Amino acid sequence: MRLLLTTDTHLPKRAKQLPEPLLAELPRADVVFHAGDWVDTATLDLLEERCRRVVGVYGNNDGPALRARLPEVAYAELGGVRFAVVHETGPAQGREARCAARFPDVDVLVFGHSHIPWDTTAPGGLRLLNPGSPTDRRRQPHCTYMTATVADGLLADVQLHRLPAR
Repeated sequence: MRLLLTTDTHLPKRAKQLPEPLLAELPRADVVFHAGDWVDTATLDLLEERCRRVVGVYGNNDGPALRARLPEVAYAELGGVRFAVVHETGPAQGREARCAARFPDVDVLVFGHSHIPWDTTAPGGLRLLNPGSPTDRRRQPHCTYMTATVADGLLADVQLHRLPAR
């Protein structure tokens, strides 16, 4: 099962549309995760139209229309791997322990907010993934997103994709 992970798209404020390489990945993905700060409902509509399955949450920049359609925390079990998605996890310091305590029955936590790619494993095995932002790199060298696979009950092939400068 192929996964696409993204967050913090901030459309149309940070970009007019999603980058072409990310759009090209949509039909290849069995499941797309979006960890919030969509900003516009058009991006959610686009993903729901083009993707087999979308697992998304709202972020701090998402207004009432998105909050009416998305939860604050989403859960999905895919191929025996238990996922949670949330926008904000707080400061980087202590993140692994804090998230492991908040999500004790999850194997993978997908999160956003910082626009900083993140891939760590907490004591106890919780994998924390932040795909960065495909449209707003902030202080990072590149805009980014992630892909991964689930096979035989395991998350594998986690890759951070750097996008070309706009």
